[in-house]
Amino acid sequence: MSYRENASKPESANTESPPLTDIRAAQSFTDIDWSSPWLAPLAERGERWRQAALTSYSAYLSTLNADAHTEPRATGRGKPLSFIAQDELPAGASYEGHIAGTGCVPTRYNLHDFFNGSMWFQYPRIKAALNAGQAAEIDVLGIGPTRGAARDALTLFDENAILFACADPSLAAALRAFEWRTLLVEQRAAWGLRCEARIFGHALLEKLVAPYKACTGHAWIVDVEPAYFSAPDTERRAILDHALSERLKSETISSRYFTPLPVLGVPGWWPENEAPSFYDNPQVFRSGRRSRT
Repeated sequence: MSYRENASKPESANTESPPLTDIRAAQSFTDIDWSSPWLAPLAERGERWRQAALTSYSAYLSTLNADAHTEPRATGRGKPLSFIAQDELPAGASYEGHIAGTGCVPTRYNLHDFFNGSMWFQYPRIKAALNAGQAAEIDVLGIGPTRGAARDALTLFDENAILFACADPSLAAALRAFEWRTLLVEQRAAWGLRCEARIFGHALLEKLVAPYKACTGHAWIVDVEPAYFSAPDTERRAILDHALSERLKSETISSRYFTPLPVLGVPGWWPENEAPSFYDNPQVFRSGRRSRT
């Protein structure tokens, strides 16, 4: 038995990818709307990948590997990044350990792994640091019925993180304190000038192909300089990629480092949130449950 432990990932190395004739699998790729604010940063590469995926599974993997060849990336232990079919993961091998040790990312024909692959190109240092942390934990503890606190936090980041870049401590404090009206209504003008949100978690991106109001990510606050917000997109991503990867390499993270953030509440990301009443639903925009340091 092999282990790809996240609940949304298969436990068996022999899991077959859906055939091209599977209408539901094909439909999942056609449902992508690159005009969505959370998907727009992925559009240029993502549309090429989507077209390849709609052609064939092998064409899809070939396209990913062509990008990995022209834009080399390294996994957690310095191995050159490449993508393989899910059923090429050896029996008994751990998913993260295999990636760290060989550079080969087992990739299924679905949106979940589509967005996972995308993040290896958007934030390669963060992905490598997450992979290195997972592999190190596996080396020490092996694979069991549970991951343990450290791997749970790394998985939460990988699957559901939102990178909240912020140059104003008062806005970061409002997020930590669940002060939604302050952050999302009264300080709407600050978004794009003193703070912004970027989706990292690939499971969260998968959910956002069909967005719903309660869809919530886990925000990780990144302190940035005011000049960050006048930098081009590629430079902003590089700043976040460097800062977060260095932190992930230097300390053991905890789930307490994250703060929930309902994605459709981000100013400018959903037409209905132009009305202040959008934020009145306490089941989505909940009050704080604990203090954070």
